Amino acid sequence: MQKTIWITGASSGIGREFARRYAAMGCRLILTARRVDRLQALAEELHAAHGTDCRIETADLSRTEECSRLCEALADEHIDIFINNAGFGVCGSILETEEAREEEMIQVNVAAMARLFRAVVRKMHAQGGGTILNVASSAGLLPGGPYMAGYYASKAYVVSLTRGAAQELREKRSPVYVCALCPGPVNTEFNDRAGVVFALKGITPEFCVDEAIHGMLHHKTIIVPSAFMRLCTSAQKLLPTPLLMPIVARQQKKKLG
Repeated sequence: MQKTIWITGASSGIGREFARRYAAMGCRLILTARRVDRLQALAEELHAAHGTDCRIETADLSRTEECSRLCEALADEHIDIFINNAGFGVCGSILETEEAREEEMIQVNVAAMARLFRAVVRKMHAQGGGTILNVASSAGLLPGGPYMAGYYASKAYVVSLTRGAAQELREKRSPVYVCALCPGPVNTEFNDRAGVVFALKGITPEFCVDEAIHGMLHHKTIIVPSAFMRLCTSAQKLLPTPLLMPIVARQQKKKLG
């Protein structure tokens, strides 16, 4: 039976690469993002390459009413895999960043992510199974991130929510599997929207998705692409937080260019 995959943030970066990958596997896709022109272009590309059936659902997830409308629109869909990917970052000192941008980021990265996650995990539990991948960041595995403090905190929420829900589902013997993808720098439009230049070399969206799918096949709860980032996230646990924070701050300042 053909699987249906729902992807938010599907118009670019990691989300777009997931769409291309699942289209090549013969899946039906539900594509969500703000920009309808990009979604239509992607749907046309995938249909031409693979004959993919794509349903387009545009939404601005920074608006609460849009999240509600989206959940209602997809209420009758049987979703096999949900890639909960929409999100962005704000870089700069907490004394200087725009309040509106910080609020928008929290709405998308935390409130909308959690709303859609709850709706889909309950739908999947009722329908008898499914997989959810919440896209977090290696930032969410650190105790804090000076000069991107709000972003780091938002991704820590994603990691914590996923870990907690995964344990609940195991204890309930639910057929639903949930995991969090925690990449380091990825070469996408994220950099431009956040106004940053990564201090570390980024991985490609293609490699990130390769690692994500491999981790999902092995039912990992936390998936960290690349051996280097796995080493970094493990090594940081050995440092006391008062020593780690100045190191993170120096790396973050480099992103400001």
